Amino acid sequence: MSKSILDNLFGSRVRVKILKLLFRQHPAAFNITDLTGRTQEPSFIVRRELGLLQDLGMVRRKIAPTGPTRERERWNLNEEFDYFSELRALVLKASPAERSRMAKRISGLGKVRLAVLAGIFLNSDRDPTYDTPADLFIVGDDIDKSRLAHFLKSVEAEMGTEIRFGLMEKEEFKYRYEMFDRFLRVLLEGPHEKIINKLGL
Repeated sequence: MSKSILDNLFGSRVRVKILKLLFRQHPAAFNITDLTGRTQEPSFIVRRELGLLQDLGMVRRKIAPTGPTRERERWNLNEEFDYFSELRALVLKASPAERSRMAKRISGLGKVRLAVLAGIFLNSDRDPTYDTPADLFIVGDDIDKSRLAHFLKSVEAEMGTEIRFGLMEKEEFKYRYEMFDRFLRVLLEGPHEKIINKLGL
């Protein structure tokens, strides 16, 4: 993949959010209203980014035969793009900087003792039969619920899909961990990554 394509791709945070959504929901097509709502970005910016991606050959624009005029225009990925598979791997792979940024954001939610990423965050094909019970699991006390709700909505916009989430207070976690709770066992025995671990697990 050429450097110019990579520069064009990663030169915009909104562009990456749009591509993450389109790759995770492929082959679905979305109108501007859908894309604006799911990415939480202004429609004029989303439209501008789609135009740039269309110029690069990464996305396609099509017009549905029926429906309200502004809803008929739909966008999806162009599977014939030369670097389709490579692009998918690059877009969906989280960088160490993204992990570090997420850990910092989670730490600001309260007294967080443990934060585990799994499922959608790992983008792993190691075991297609494994189904994690949560994509994000947090153990902590005094968690700010409104800040948590805003954080989750923001993460879903960045990931391009809904995430499965779990939250426990420290004492509940300790009790269930010692009782070999099935939820925790499946989560922690499967593919996962601890980005905050103050419990010494």
